[in-house]
Amino acid sequence: MASSGNTLGQSSLRRRSLHEEVADCVRTMIIEGELKEGERINEPALCKQLDISRTPLREALKVLNSEGIVTIEPNRGARVAVITPEEIREHFEIICSLERRAAELTAERATAADLEQLTRLQQQLEGYHQAQDKQHYFEINQHIHRLIIELAGNDTLIQLHHQLMNKVSRGRYLAIDFHHRWDESVAEHQALLEALKAGDGDRAGRILAEHVMHTGNLLVQELEQKQQKAG
Repeated sequence: MASSGNTLGQSSLRRRSLHEEVADCVRTMIIEGELKEGERINEPALCKQLDISRTPLREALKVLNSEGIVTIEPNRGARVAVITPEEIREHFEIICSLERRAAELTAERATAADLEQLTRLQQQLEGYHQAQDKQHYFEINQHIHRLIIELAGNDTLIQLHHQLMNKVSRGRYLAIDFHHRWDESVAEHQALLEALKAGDGDRAGRILAEHVMHTGNLLVQELEQKQQKAG
């Protein structure tokens, strides 16, 4: 397994529990493809790479199992979960509804400072797109989506969105490889920002819903094609 350059020392305990830090790290490795779909997780090697003991890793894997990112097989350990077209379709349908409502609420509730923050993030997004920096583009993209959800000011919506986003983040990262989609996505984000600045909740909600479903539909098509080739 290639090294991610990530190490986690005991100092992590001063910020969050160690297994939460480990879960974040392993989740990122899965999202970015360092740990491949269907791959069995080599616990001793991963412990050595992250400079941790087996206990926090196993607790982290339980968290990721609950999120549907890994599967734990009795007496056989953990394996990176396989994404299916059906799961992606179902999850994106719900995320689409959640983000649409969040955009509508954010258009009503966002302050000038909130909109300025979104503007700065959009500028960073465009910069990473121009530089073809996939990793940082994805991080900023995720940040923008999370911020819009948070600015909606609805705790239940935030919790539901967080749970589902963990399940589809790997797919959203893969979507960046569709270069025409990458270009479209940047333009859609700019249109969304303009609608939010105008306080037009209906337009913002519609733009974000179409943006999310477009990505979801492309992923479903890609996964269905992979299944057909494998079959």
